[in-house]
Amino acid sequence: MGHTIFSKIIKREIPADIVYESELLLAFKDIKPKAPVHILIIPKAEIPKVTDIRGFEHAGLLGEMFDAANKIAKDFGIAKDGFRLVFNCGNNGGQEVNHLHMHLLGGRQMTWPPG
Repeated sequence: MGHTIFSKIIKREIPADIVYESELLLAFKDIKPKAPVHILIIPKAEIPKVTDIRGFEHAGLLGEMFDAANKIAKDFGIAKDGFRLVFNCGNNGGQEVNHLHMHLLGGRQMTWPPG
């Protein structure tokens, strides 16, 4: 596994406020939240970015990421009023860590367009 901050969190080399874990995923609070609820959902497998996703190979993983997002949103009380899910890809897409991750944002009215 690589040496991104996320791989270090997965290996418990650095602390994180973990809110969900399964065999394939880890979810934790963002350290620089952009909303009252801002959770990062990451695969434990090292997948650098969205363009590295292979449909059939990663379909189960992506499905589990969305299932986890729905569970976490419910647990944090934001499922009813709504939330946003975001994948950033590459530098121009705003990706800061080269490890696939989904942002779950909620707890306030989201605006459009973002950024």
